[in-house]
Amino acid sequence: MKTFRLNNNIEIPAIGFGTWQIEDGEKIIQAVLTAIDEGYRHIDTAFFYHNEKGIGQAIKQAPIKRDELFITTKVWNTDRGYEQTLKAFETSLHNLQLDYIDLYLIHWPANATQFENWKQINAETWKALEKLYKDGKVKAIGVCNFMVNHLEALLESSEIKPMINQIEFHPGHTQNEVVAFCKQNDILVEAWSPIGQGKILDNELLLNIAQKHNVNVGQLCIQFALQQDILPLPKSVTPINIKNNLHLSEFKISDEDLDLILKMPSTGFTGLNPNEITF
Repeated sequence: MKTFRLNNNIEIPAIGFGTWQIEDGEKIIQAVLTAIDEGYRHIDTAFFYHNEKGIGQAIKQAPIKRDELFITTKVWNTDRGYEQTLKAFETSLHNLQLDYIDLYLIHWPANATQFENWKQINAETWKALEKLYKDGKVKAIGVCNFMVNHLEALLESSEIKPMINQIEFHPGHTQNEVVAFCKQNDILVEAWSPIGQGKILDNELLLNIAQKHNVNVGQLCIQFALQQDILPLPKSVTPINIKNNLHLSEFKISDEDLDLILKMPSTGFTGLNPNEITF
């Protein structure tokens, strides 16, 4: 599989398997085993997804070595802060039955809507991730849903720059400002909900462009991310979609069509603004 190289020279598989809203137990175990069987080597989860244990079981059952997999998880909002984050990490490590995590992320930034001292909260949480990285318990560290203001504040206080920022990104919600900032600062952007949670699958423009290349809209959306050096994390529990999301036929979206997609009106946005969330 193709890879991206992070700013610490670690390589990460260029398409990841998203697991948000896949329930724990047999459902997540089978989904992850199917994904691994199809060739995924990058699995993305989070403590808040409540499926780390099932993913850990799937990793144990998979017929490949642990070091062939790239596993991501995230610290949830209620565990922000230095000591709490370190404890949360150990819980996730135990849930996943692993000795180390490939990538550990802050799930959401503390923001000014919630906290006067949001900068300090994010800085303390990040210090915990820096310690985990220095101690060799994680191979890479990063953030999710950090907008430019959150990143600027974090960069002022951090010793180690984030390697990744995972954000909502798909046709109809491309977050150009934060994407540009990340690229300028050598922070890889990952796209959660790269297919807009299915809300853009019947978009006429996307259907027409996909038809040109004999692919479906989901595959077009994944290529749309990859072509802009953004790492997509498509999620599915349907075996054929799990397969199709990874095995893209060789095609390139023309500059003209890329421009049309980038100019799409807001479509498929979850409504989750990191500067305004209250959870």
